[in-house]
Amino acid sequence: MHQQKTTVTEHAIALHSPLRRGARRVRMALVGLPGAGKATLFDAIASTAPQQGELTETHRVYRTCNVQIGLEEASVVLLPSLNSVLHLQGEDLSTLKYLLWGNDRPPITAHEPKAPPAPFEPPDLIIQVVDATHLQSHLELTLELCQLGHPVLLALNHMDQARRQGLHINLKAISARLGIPVVPTSALLGQGLAELFKVAMTCAHQGVCQLPQAASPHIAHALAHLGQALRQHDFYAAFRVPHPLLLMLFATEHCYFEQELAEHFAAQLPSLMALRTQAGQGLPRPLAEEIRADAHYQAATLFEAALRPGPAEPGRGWQFWLDSFLLHPQWGLVSSLAVFAAVLFVVFEVSGWIDQHTTQVLIEATNPWQPQTTVGVAGRAVLDGLIGLVGIVVPYMLPLLLLLIALEDMGLMQRIAFVVDRGFHKIGLHGGVAVPFLLGLGCNVPALSAVARTSAGRERLIASVLITFVPCSARSAIILAVAGKYLGVMGVVGMYALTLLLLALMGLLLSHLARDIGPGQVQEITPLTHPHWRNLLQETWLRSSDVLTIVTPLLVGGSVVLALLNHWGADASINLLLTPLTTWWLGLPLVLGLPLLFGVLRKELSLLMIFQALGTQDIDSVLSQAQIITLLVFITFYVPCVSTFAVMLKTLGAAKAWFSVMVSIGVAMLLGLLVRFFSLVIGF
Repeated sequence: MHQQKTTVTEHAIALHSPLRRGARRVRMALVGLPGAGKATLFDAIASTAPQQGELTETHRVYRTCNVQIGLEEASVVLLPSLNSVLHLQGEDLSTLKYLLWGNDRPPITAHEPKAPPAPFEPPDLIIQVVDATHLQSHLELTLELCQLGHPVLLALNHMDQARRQGLHINLKAISARLGIPVVPTSALLGQGLAELFKVAMTCAHQGVCQLPQAASPHIAHALAHLGQALRQHDFYAAFRVPHPLLLMLFATEHCYFEQELAEHFAAQLPSLMALRTQAGQGLPRPLAEEIRADAHYQAATLFEAALRPGPAEPGRGWQFWLDSFLLHPQWGLVSSLAVFAAVLFVVFEVSGWIDQHTTQVLIEATNPWQPQTTVGVAGRAVLDGLIGLVGIVVPYMLPLLLLLIALEDMGLMQRIAFVVDRGFHKIGLHGGVAVPFLLGLGCNVPALSAVARTSAGRERLIASVLITFVPCSARSAIILAVAGKYLGVMGVVGMYALTLLLLALMGLLLSHLARDIGPGQVQEITPLTHPHWRNLLQETWLRSSDVLTIVTPLLVGGSVVLALLNHWGADASINLLLTPLTTWWLGLPLVLGLPLLFGVLRKELSLLMIFQALGTQDIDSVLSQAQIITLLVFITFYVPCVSTFAVMLKTLGAAKAWFSVMVSIGVAMLLGLLVRFFSLVIGF
């Protein structure tokens, strides 16, 4: 349904009722042969801290996490590799027990002292991950999984490798023959995963289970009497296993199920074994071998049907080859670093040039006006606040927003988010916050707004706190001006290295403190395309509008308050009140109290006031190198500016915004103290 109003189109979204969330979330099991790519697929959609355990009576590890799929949730369980259902090897039995019963054990297991194989219910849906380059061997397991009584979905993985090998797989033929959905994926490159879980949720809502593939006529005829004998309610009530599967398990002489029949149905077992012996008579091989040979034949027939000519495969254009580079685990990191370098170029070169021709021109033009009256000082403060706003928006925010939104529109940022996702998991975040972190290099304000749009709960809090430590353009200007002049290139490199180390340590700490772990995410990787300039400009305006509505009043108001305090001669009192911080804690001159306080408006303003308070721009003539390093570290990390704090109030709420401020003050004070004493120890 569409309702047209001017240029805006509203879409009505059909929702399943009720939504599968919370206790109603869909339970999905990832299974498959070794090497199919199950773990890679799980890692691509997992939460930042998936749970794991061992299946009962084994040392085989399973992993589980909740995953957000649109408006709904799924509980995804990564099971150990399963080679076969009918011909189990080693510890495969516990995997089969979970798929059949979960933590609700059937009556036949009442005598077993051990716990259920896993502490959660059986799956609503089985997703078999299949290696498309070795399809035939995987299809034998598919035929067996279709007998378990759960809907099955085939994730045809490694499709990128299959294309490189020139394999054309007719997905419709496989789906039609098996009666199950088949979705092509490349888990390593993140391709097809969004479609896979969309189809999985549709299957879960439909609740339709496929029929198992019938055995060849000669085997079906041979098993007719045995099947009739096993088709009793007592057997189903005791085993809670679909009749076709129980028949095949007994016919193939499955040790566990035969032992349980002997334990609970001792009187019927001799006649059942006699019927099994009778079924094997007249076959070219023993019954168990004939059933296995028949499964192999069916898989081979299905494989041949899948490789028959189908629709022509699209040619490999530039998108295919570019994706092979951008989504590669190693080369993708190289491309991500290239984007990071482009962002730094915009911040330090393009934005710097724009700043010289906008903000600096305004500052020089208004410098002659230095009023002395109270009204004039207030008016000058309003002007300074507006110039500061221009200095944030025009040179740094808008160019960086335009660049990153263009990269998003092209599909590049989704690929970067996928590549860095696993690394961000280490600090409790998903790769989707990579874009806000890059935005933070220009200005923390749009970065926080971006985090608010793309995350919630624990992840929003962690990302917001960390972004306040990202060196924005103002902080970078201080680092380049002070470290570059007085500490050299190694001083600049050291400050950025300290920032990266701090972000990593703070992320690890916050991820442990905030234990409410959010769900995993299925990242949709849209096709690569060219940017659309109209959408680009509209999105840039939407993301920068917070500056005008929230930041402007606080920036101008704060500028007026601090200017009036200085005009009324309150600077000496403020410096005195800040003595415990400046002189006692950081070992800095008393006169630097008010300049540090002005840093809550804009960091460069604080640096200019430091020069004024010390009476010189050559601060090394007044401060020791230890004091310069201490001052640089403290002013870089303490208290995000009032613009940042204003946006945090809106996106996090008062309590969490003040928590972030306290964290930044504490970190800056601690680092300042450590740097002060370390500098003194090494003789700076």
